[in-house]
Amino acid sequence: MSKPTTVEEYIAGASGAAAEMLLTLRNLSRNAAPQATEALKWSHPALVHPAGTILFVYSAHKQHANVTFTPSTREAFAEELADFDTGKGSVKLPYGAPVPTQLLERMVAYRVREFEDDGVTWM
Repeated sequence: MSKPTTVEEYIAGASGAAAEMLLTLRNLSRNAAPQATEALKWSHPALVHPAGTILFVYSAHKQHANVTFTPSTREAFAEELADFDTGKGSVKLPYGAPVPTQLLERMVAYRVREFEDDGVTWM
């Protein structure tokens, strides 16, 4: 299969639980930041602020999806993310587990605010 060039192609390349998770994350991002646009960044779907700054990136993997924010956004929610595997700015979302929709929506809102009010750009 060729490398996807659009978010639609990326999602269409997934199947089963991965495809479901990607669609959930896509819908969540559209609802949480309707002013943002979608683009592929580093070959993964990203939500991009109208000013051109990446707000977050999501991706599908064999056993989980990743949502990656700035490290400062992830750190701001560290307590609430204690039950998740996390990285510098990433959060692993295992397939088959409930998606923490409300938490992710708050994280997106925080990320938009930290860019618009504090000027925090992508890493």
